[in-house]
Amino acid sequence: MTATITCDHVSMTIKGEEILSSISCTFEENKIYGLLGRNGAGKTTFMKLLTGQLLPTSGSIRLNGEDPFNNEKAQMHLCFIKESGNFLKGLTVNQLIKNIPSFFPNWDDQLVDELLDRFELPRHKRISTFSKGMESALGITVGLGSRAPVTIFDEPYIGMDAANRQLFYDRLVEDYAEHPRTIIISTHLIDEIASVFERITVIRKGKMIVDQEVDSLRNHAYKLTGKENDFDFLQGVQILDEQRFMGKRTLTVLDEHGTLQSIPASIQKQPLSLQDFMVQVTK
Repeated sequence: MTATITCDHVSMTIKGEEILSSISCTFEENKIYGLLGRNGAGKTTFMKLLTGQLLPTSGSIRLNGEDPFNNEKAQMHLCFIKESGNFLKGLTVNQLIKNIPSFFPNWDDQLVDELLDRFELPRHKRISTFSKGMESALGITVGLGSRAPVTIFDEPYIGMDAANRQLFYDRLVEDYAEHPRTIIISTHLIDEIASVFERITVIRKGKMIVDQEVDSLRNHAYKLTGKENDFDFLQGVQILDEQRFMGKRTLTVLDEHGTLQSIPASIQKQPLSLQDFMVQVTK
């Protein structure tokens, strides 16, 4: 089964504070999304709403047309791996993987066994004895092995070393190619995983400020460097950042409508990384 999530003017207020404000977007089936933003932007609250763990103050969320909140049928199509606290600490890995497949109709034992081996996770030890990195690797194993139509990861690799993070990225892409589904990943290590994302959603202070295909963004966000008087041509674009140094001027621009069809030879154009873009738009 595939799955689509639609959000219509979703707002969330907690203890009198507005955490999210009128977010409308669609997470289409069979696509990998990056959910980006600074700490405290509202990303985790948004993911809890998407997975039916919270009920929005106003607006609606629908998973294939159904409200995921308190909906057992909808929950069967969701897997949410949080930064921590995903599993009962008193369980061993063997006990966990014996019981958890009942929650996920598409569970794949072979993939789970492979990942447990590659992450070198001891199956007979209790989760309470695991390091933070080992616990994160177990969460990733369950998230990928669930093959849930909607799989959401919230900073899933805390404590994992670079080699194991790369294993996650590689295995994610490989399994997604064979078993497409909707995957949403919230991360601060954007440059590491940028090549995986097909679309990004950026939240700033509770408001969605970007919802765009990554390929389109790469074509329309860049840095321009030249002399002070070389920028007379610059019109119809959004300037995200401006720096001056020793007679040189560097502008970070977003040209959403392709206004700049040609750039003078005196101007140096450089692509903007996804991480740099996120930093600039969330200032």
